[in-house]
Amino acid sequence: MKFGYARVSTKTQKHDLQFDTFLKEGIKPRNIYADISSGAKSERKGLDELLSKLREGDTVIVWKMDRIARSLSH
Repeated sequence: MKFGYARVSTKTQKHDLQFDTFLKEGIKPRNIYADISSGAKSERKGLDELLSKLREGDTVIVWKMDRIARSLSH
């Protein structure tokens, strides 16, 4: 199953461009998870929920790598 994860840093930013990309990739809206949070914060409820849903063989798509993590260790 394909999932999408979107993140913006502030409430004034929008997820729209990221969501549009996921929908074009065939990801169902119920499989898109999102957060409004700085990438430096380790607590992100949308990401935590997404990770709890993943099973072997699933694919997570992000618009840019910095949307899901700030570094490889993160």
